[in-house]
Amino acid sequence: MALIVQKYGGTSVGSTERIQAVAEKVKRYHDAGNQVVVVVSAMSGETNRLIALAEEISPRPSAREMDVLLSTGEQVTIALLSMALHQLGQDARSYTGGQVHIRTDSSHSKARILDIDGERVKADLDAGRVVVVAGFQGTDEEGNITTLGRGGSDTTAVAMAAALDADECQIFTDVDGVYTTDPRVEPNARKLDRITFEEMLELASSGSKVLQIRSVEFAGKYNVPLRVLSSFEEGEGTLITLEEEDVEKAKIAGIAFSRDEAKLTIRGVPDHPGVAYQILGPIGEANIEVDMIVQNIGKDDTTDFTFTVHRNDQAEALDILQKTAKELGAREVESDDRIVKIALVGVGMRSHAAIASNMFKALAREQINIQMISTSEIKVSVIVDEKYLELGVRTLHEAFGLDQVES
Repeated sequence: MALIVQKYGGTSVGSTERIQAVAEKVKRYHDAGNQVVVVVSAMSGETNRLIALAEEISPRPSAREMDVLLSTGEQVTIALLSMALHQLGQDARSYTGGQVHIRTDSSHSKARILDIDGERVKADLDAGRVVVVAGFQGTDEEGNITTLGRGGSDTTAVAMAAALDADECQIFTDVDGVYTTDPRVEPNARKLDRITFEEMLELASSGSKVLQIRSVEFAGKYNVPLRVLSSFEEGEGTLITLEEEDVEKAKIAGIAFSRDEAKLTIRGVPDHPGVAYQILGPIGEANIEVDMIVQNIGKDDTTDFTFTVHRNDQAEALDILQKTAKELGAREVESDDRIVKIALVGVGMRSHAAIASNMFKALAREQINIQMISTSEIKVSVIVDEKYLELGVRTLHEAFGLDQVES
């Protein structure tokens, strides 16, 4: 008998018919002799509806009351799914985040899980029940309802799996696994049978939207085997687990990309110790995340400093940078949102230095100019003009043979 935590997103529970289909799937897992905990999101569109209601009342509602409001979306889903299981003759019990004692910090709208008391859940499982838990939410030490932010239900599922020492955490989505790249850009993209936590984390941070970064980080930290599966079709999905044994092989796991990039450059900055902090300090204080950074030293004791941010933060970052430029006596500030990031990811890169040069060679062959480069042990990322996104992804996919089935 295995203990399985399953998570179903908003699309998977987007209607009563889909909720009934999820109930049937869950019952099949339970009937096969497994103990099952189900974590669900709000029905698709429900969170946006609740946000719109709040905006009709107040243009700037308090973060605490927004969490109270948004947490109700998942409460609807857990009740309906439990009812659907009862209709199938399966005993089930629903819990909100507070009821199952998911304790978080007090950062409303982006809380982090501190602790989970799994005793109540274990008692229900031992009694033969399916336990249905509201994702995306918890309570702080003072009993205030908190929400976990983007990807919160995935994080809830992984945290529940860690707390219960589950055999596997299964994330059911509208795709049937993790692919070598987005099949909408490269039709020859291939579904991966397995991938490492490190590779999935790098893919997620580089633009792959199959799983949220926080949930992958949590799974890797507590060694919770993750499996990505489709809610709508049968299959084994993709297993995300510890590093594979054959890491000496020059194997690339996949290609991720992000269209949400913006590049900012401050030119002619006096070159002296601490100038990087003077430029990026105010950006960080505004809670704007910086991704790639390039600094070029000129012959006239000045430097050009370029970095990328999320496109949504471009306007605010530009305002801050223009103020910094005046303070530092910089020559000019430039901004460009017509760029994309393409990243090559694979644990096999550690022992194969030629991978980066082969990447650059393949892009050069197609006359794709590289504007910025960033590397880590298992990832090489480049910034290119947005018009080259599809061509760049397809070129690299073919160059590294990612369309070929592994032997």
